Amino acid sequence: MTTALTRNSTPPVASYDRSRHSPRIKLTRRRIVIQHPDSQAGERLMAESLGAVDRDALHGILKQLMKASVILQKPDEANLAFMISMMKSIAPRDSLEAMLTAQMISVHVATMRSACRLAFAEDIAQQEGITRALTRLARTFAAQMEALNRHRGNGERPITVQNLSVQDGGKAIVGNVAQHAHLTVADMGTSIDAGLVPSGEAGERERERAEVMQGGIA
Repeated sequence: MTTALTRNSTPPVASYDRSRHSPRIKLTRRRIVIQHPDSQAGERLMAESLGAVDRDALHGILKQLMKASVILQKPDEANLAFMISMMKSIAPRDSLEAMLTAQMISVHVATMRSACRLAFAEDIAQQEGITRALTRLARTFAAQMEALNRHRGNGERPITVQNLSVQDGGKAIVGNVAQHAHLTVADMGTSIDAGLVPSGEAGERERERAEVMQGGIA
């Protein structure tokens, strides 16, 4: 049975410096021990730091990080502590971010291991193989970071307009404008935008040009 942990159930936790007030871990032969005088409070603090919603999620993430921390076929406590510290600093806010952050930290550790192997590679074939692996890992990490940024920004990509040119008789809108579908037809320095078309005969000529060019584009 999964015991739910209430997020932000201890008000002061949110205002604490996570690196100072979150409990540390210790590896024993049988399990991962969260070091805190109150075991339940320690679990809540650790879950808050890692973005885990309950005990199952917390211990699952910790076990996965422990396996990724292995050095010479044995979990390494210092390496695991580093990985947990990095997760705390990224501060995942939900289960998706917790999983993605754990993957990012694991990929980073694997990247640095590959960099170490590359430094000790003795022949060209070894260097080329390790370099390919190192490149893939580095690209994966960059893609993961972009995915996390998109998730936190709800998938929106801001559009910044650096230069604005308004022709005689035109109008400009100052403020935040959201556009989903937009087509601009330019001909010899004249811009035709939705709702910003010169009036009169000039306007008719520009509309005809726009229709012709749109037909060519389609």
